[in-house]
Amino acid sequence: MIVTRDVADRYRGFLASVMLEVAPTVYVSPRMNPRVRTRTWDVLADWHSEEPRGSITMVWRDANETGGIGIESLGESPRKLIEVDGTWLVKKML
Repeated sequence: MIVTRDVADRYRGFLASVMLEVAPTVYVSPRMNPRVRTRTWDVLADWHSEEPRGSITMVWRDANETGGIGIESLGESPRKLIEVDGTWLVKKML
């Protein structure tokens, strides 16, 4: 799953070409393989480095990570993820 916030319109077109947009700015692809996920993230990271506006968060199932979830993010999010005792907690930034 990828969630975008306040990013350029080109992200929407690109993500909709590889994932299903289930709600505005929320994209899912339950069977995306690691290679496609990495390539998709590389494109997003390149674009975000050229125009660092908004935020992008990607989550996927990963049995080797905390809570069984892999997480990547770009930009500043209004919430911060904090790992506590093997689980993720969300801290809302004021």
